[in-house]
Amino acid sequence: MTTVSELPSPLTLLPRAQAGDEHAMNHLLTAITPYVARICRSITHDDGADATQEALLAVYRGLGSLREPAAFYGWVRSVTVREAIRTARRYGAESCCSEVDSQEETDPLGAVYISDVLERLSQAHRQVLTLRAYGLNEEEMAEVLALPVGTVRSRLFRARRRFQEAWQPSAA
Repeated sequence: MTTVSELPSPLTLLPRAQAGDEHAMNHLLTAITPYVARICRSITHDDGADATQEALLAVYRGLGSLREPAAFYGWVRSVTVREAIRTARRYGAESCCSEVDSQEETDPLGAVYISDVLERLSQAHRQVLTLRAYGLNEEEMAEVLALPVGTVRSRLFRARRRFQEAWQPSAA
């Protein structure tokens, strides 16, 4: 039995998967599943498994459209965020985007407090803050959320302000 760590690099598998090699495609999807699942869980919480499945299916279907192999992980992230938000909307997830999944080592109490502050924000504000945390710019967020760029900028400004207001009382 092959473990994920024993699989070839996704960038090595990519050309073969795009050429129709089912074995390479299978290994490629297996290799990116933890990355995709982590993003989906942070956006959808309870519906993370469904969002992960939808995102992997979208990657599978759209892999042929990827022209630049070096952009693979950025493309996967964009597809995953879009599918996670669609899943959250489809299931009406109130807790959508309530937690920022950070790869950095953080103080556990600080992370709990950040999650608490985010929970008190509106769903729209949590969404834009989470998408920003994943590195999306305003134009990418607008595309993912199907909103005008001006609306995204306004929400981001207000979300940051609300977050700061909610965070300040604890600093004293």
